[in-house]
Parts: sequence; C-alpha cells; structure tokens
Amino acid sequence: MVWRFLRFFLFQFAGAATGYLIHAGLQPLQGAIVGMLVAAALWLIWDLRRGQQLLVWLREGDPTQFPAVGGLWSEVASRTRRLVRSRDKVIVESENRLQEFLAAIQASPNGVVLLDTIGRIEWCNETAADHFGFDPSRDMLQQVGNLVRDPLFAAYQAQGDYTHDVVIPAPRSDSSRPVRLSVHLHRYGEGRRLMMSRDVTMLEQADAMRRDFVANVSHEIRTPLTVLSGFIETLQTLHLDPGDRHRYLGLMAQQAYRMQTLVDDLLTLSRLEGSPPPRMDEWVDVRSLLQQCEQDGRNLSMMMSQMGHVLLFRLDRNCDVAGSRTELLSALCNLVNNAIRYTPTGGTVKVSWSIDPAGDAVFSVVDTGPGVASEHIPRLTERFYRVDRSRSRETGGTGLGLAIVKHVVQRHGGQLHISSSLGEGSTFSITFPASRVRPSRLASLSDSTVVSA
Repeated sequence: MVWRFLRFFLFQFAGAATGYLIHAGLQPLQGAIVGMLVAAALWLIWDLRRGQQLLVWLREGDPTQFPAVGGLWSEVASRTRRLVRSRDKVIVESENRLQEFLAAIQASPNGVVLLDTIGRIEWCNETAADHFGFDPSRDMLQQVGNLVRDPLFAAYQAQGDYTHDVVIPAPRSDSSRPVRLSVHLHRYGEGRRLMMSRDVTMLEQADAMRRDFVANVSHEIRTPLTVLSGFIETLQTLHLDPGDRHRYLGLMAQQAYRMQTLVDDLLTLSRLEGSPPPRMDEWVDVRSLLQQCEQDGRNLSMMMSQMGHVLLFRLDRNCDVAGSRTELLSALCNLVNNAIRYTPTGGTVKVSWSIDPAGDAVFSVVDTGPGVASEHIPRLTERFYRVDRSRSRETGGTGLGLAIVKHVVQRHGGQLHISSSLGEGSTFSITFPASRVRPSRLASLSDSTVVSA
C-alpha cells in the first residue's frame, strides 16, 4: 500500500515538473497544476486497466494461472488465488467424504432411501432398489407411495408415527419364495425422511420354526406323559392280577423309553449345532461302523417281530473316513433303523458302502417299504416332520432322526440324497467327499453278503 501511494506521488511529481517546464516562461504554476491533473488521470487509467485485467481473470481466467498486473492488484490476485485453492481443497475433501459416506451406505446390508419434504425419492442404495424393485435411473423424484403400494405402508406413512417399524411383503415376494421387509421411517433435516428397509424373512421363519419346535416337543412329550399318568393312577387305585400289572408296567416302560429317546435326540441335535466341526485328522474305520449298524439293525428287527427282516450288508472296499465316530455312527444307524421301522416284516433292507469313480464314498440304504410321495421328500429332514404321524408312533420314531442325519452330513462336508416312490420303497444315500476318505490301514475286506431271518 505504501508503494502504491509512493508511485502515485511520483506520477504527480513527474506531471507537475513536466507542466512547469513546458509553461516556465508563461504561467509555470498553472502548468504544474495541469501536469499534475494529467498525471493523475494517466495513473488512474493505468491502474483501472490492471484492475480490469484482474476482473477478467476472476471471471473467466484459469485459477492456476496468475495475471501479471503488479502492485496492489497483484497482491489481491495472489490472495484471491490462495482463497480459490483453499475453497477447491475444501470442496474436494467434502466431495470425497460424501462419496465415502455414500459408498458406506451402498455397502450396508440394509436398504436406505432418502425422501424429500413431499415424499419423493432423492437417492437410494442398491439394497433398497433390490428390496422394493426401484430403478435408480427411472424412479428418482418419484413419490415413494406410488412405488410401494402396500396398504400397511401407506397407512404407516400417513399416520406420521415413526417410533416403530412396519413389516410388509416385498414386491418380488410370491407364494413359492416369500420375502418380508421391515420398513422404518426416520425424520431428519427440514421435513425430510430417511426410509430404512431390512429383510426379515429368515428371522420370521426362524421364529416360526421355534414356535413349531416348542409345540412339537410339548406334543411329543405330553402323549407318553398322559399314558404314564393314566397307568400310574390305575396301579394306585385298582387291584390288578400279576398279568395285567406286568402288561401295564411294560407299556409304561415303553412310554418312558420313548421320552428318553426323544430327549436323547434333542440333546444330540443341540450338541451338533453348538459344537465345532469334526476334525480332519481323526479317522474312523468304516468296517467297524457297518458292523455296529448291522448289530443294531438286527436287534431292532427282532424286537419288532420274531420273523424279522432280510438284511443285506455289503462293503465293497474297506476304508477310513475323517470325522467323528459318534456322529457318523448316529447318522448311519438312523438311516438303517428308519428303513427297518418303515419296512413291513419280511421285507428287505440293503445297506452298502462303495467308492465311486471320483473317489467319493457312498453309503446307501435301500428298503422295500411303502415309499414316500414326491411332495414330502423335500421336508423329510425337518424336525418332527412326519408323512404319517400314526405310523411314526407305531414304529417308535421321534421325528428327529433325519434331522440328525442332515446335520451330521453337513458337518462332514457330505450330501444326503433321498429318492422314493409310493409302493416301491425308498433309497437314502450319503456321499462323503474324496478328501475325507482314505484306504484302510487294515487288511481289505472281501465283498460280503449277510442274510438274516
């Protein structure tokens, strides 16, 4: 600023000196005044021209280029450029933060929709677009009520009470694949709303399964308890002969055994769901597993009828399988025992263990029972699911055997396959991956077929 005034005074001095010298012989004082005025005008024109250059640069110039105007205007240009750079830096940082925030919302497993003051969609993430079937390129600034037409949501949006959520079916939901969404609106800003959605299908299914499970367990235990209570009351109030007493006690023991079996199966399922997966370095001899299955199967067959069943056990190649012996034995015995229970007396049950060309081990149980209709097969591994409840109670089943088999197979990386036709029997097979199978260290066992009466 000092240099600016100094330069102005130098212009004035030079103008006055020039005017004085030009009019030295006539009117030197007037000449000096005129020279000063002319010099002031020239300085002002020169200074305004530099200011005009700076103004043009501010309006249209490249912020990275600095206009060479000099003087005070150069200082103004320098400081302006620094302010512009600082502003640009703040804008870039804000844009980066906004993009990071939007990326975080995009990665959210919950749907997020931003609504303006009149309920139009301003932005939504991909999850929300998938939940509600939005097209981000087409549905922006559309009324959300025109796109989400569920009556429950319309009433929820209209009442204005957003302290709770509302559960509605997703637009893509159908009877074969139901999808349920929890939708919650939140107020923010000046009259704007944030709509969040969450897929609660699995939660509702899990809750329904929990209720069904509790109801089924209560029902399964209530029946034998009712029988036991009735027999106990009979024994306490009536004088029975030894034959009737013995028969009643036998029925009571049968019902007690049924409850014990149910509790054991429930504990087995609980242990399977809560324990770590079986180790890969523990090997179980397959021949010993089949021998135990055969012994249990024979005992069960003789308990059901003196005639028994035709049991065929075949081991093509002895080998070891990696996993838990207890779990594997439980799964294999469940399949064998189920086949015996549901096969009429005198029927045939074939059990085999083989290695397929890919190196996978296949355990198969084939029976000549009544078979299962195709619509029931996908649900056979559900807990307490029975095709014929009366038949299941007659055979002593708990409805948990195939559920246990499914869990054991999954924990050992295998696959359970079920095929059946009404009147033609059923085939249950487990395939263990080659990574869990190795040749047995014991001597190979030749193919064997055992028939029991």
